[in-house]
Amino acid sequence: MKKNIIIRIETISNPEYPQIVWTKIYDSLGNFGIGETSFSPETVQKKIHEDIASYLIGKDPDNLNMHWDSITKTVGSGAKSRARGVDFSAVSAIDMALWDLYSKKINQPLYQVLGGLSREKIRIYNTCAGYSYGVNLKGKYKPGEIDYKPDNPYEDYHAFMTDAGSLADDLLSSGITAMKIWPFDKYSVDNNGQFISSTQLEEGTEPFIRIREKVGNKMDIMCEMHSLWNLSSAVRIAKSVEPTKPFWFEDPIPMDNIDALAEFRKSTHIATTASEIVTSRWGFREMFEKQAMSICMFDISWVGGISEAKRIADMAHTYHMPAAPHDCVGPVTLMFSVHLSLSAPNALIQETVRAYNNSWYGDIVESLPIIKNGFAYPPEGYGVGTNFLDGFINHHETKIIKTEI
Repeated sequence: MKKNIIIRIETISNPEYPQIVWTKIYDSLGNFGIGETSFSPETVQKKIHEDIASYLIGKDPDNLNMHWDSITKTVGSGAKSRARGVDFSAVSAIDMALWDLYSKKINQPLYQVLGGLSREKIRIYNTCAGYSYGVNLKGKYKPGEIDYKPDNPYEDYHAFMTDAGSLADDLLSSGITAMKIWPFDKYSVDNNGQFISSTQLEEGTEPFIRIREKVGNKMDIMCEMHSLWNLSSAVRIAKSVEPTKPFWFEDPIPMDNIDALAEFRKSTHIATTASEIVTSRWGFREMFEKQAMSICMFDISWVGGISEAKRIADMAHTYHMPAAPHDCVGPVTLMFSVHLSLSAPNALIQETVRAYNNSWYGDIVESLPIIKNGFAYPPEGYGVGTNFLDGFINHHETKIIKTEI
């Protein structure tokens, strides 16, 4: 029997989604798998085609662990990197595509290949972004800036900044019982996150108060801090918000001093969640050992792919720590995240963005996770359970770069 090998690697981009890169890996049996990552797209593509492809082309696609280990050495960062960067973004997109390819080849859904279901559904929360936020923002983002389109029904970023109570009420009406907001970001611009005034604390805490006044404790509220603050300012923010009983404080300080993160965690009885910007199990190791966080968050498309995300979730489990996969990236990342959240025994909750799910995500892929009454259910089909739409792939502005035998 002729040996099955990887014969082609593609990267896909489209200026409508300027920060995202998609990958597609083909084997000689006619199977393919897809992946995704974001930010610094041109550099990511260069890494994939100039470094990773030279290793992968001609290899057996089934050797997932060997490929992950070899590729991380090939792109040069290996276990040395803690912060998110293009090396691990490239690794992540490739690793995702390899797992999708393998799962399709053996006719199994990804969650089954990861070890099967630990639950029939996973609770979701809504990150209150608008349609043009994060990876979908065209142009430079300034913390606290709102790209507001009043005719769209899910401009949740604008809503939490202006009428957070009504937004919470609306989310509850659709069955969503948890939401994430970041009203303090805009104040970090004044002095690079080195100080927050009492007036700013009061204004930033106001949305949390309005939610409690409107819906009481029916809604869990996550406080996103985007690693914008020094330790003393982050502690002041936490103390101001604590009386409203938030669900967690996320990435309160930059992830370059784990001792300081541990000190923040000790300063508050509210859970500390970290971190979407940390890559690899080696980046998380010190955070676990120093008990610097209460909830482990990672992004599959940045952390090193599904291989590394599963390892980190397993590590968290040994510390009796829940995991909460991040997604504010794209539709493929969301699909992978739901598979892992349904499989990992210690998964707590899955991030979603309803503004994305109900708009541009559906312009790229054939299917998205089934979300009903605040829960995500197992995707149907083999592999990750979705593929790129023909209309997206064949769009006149979609660019496909190929490296092949």
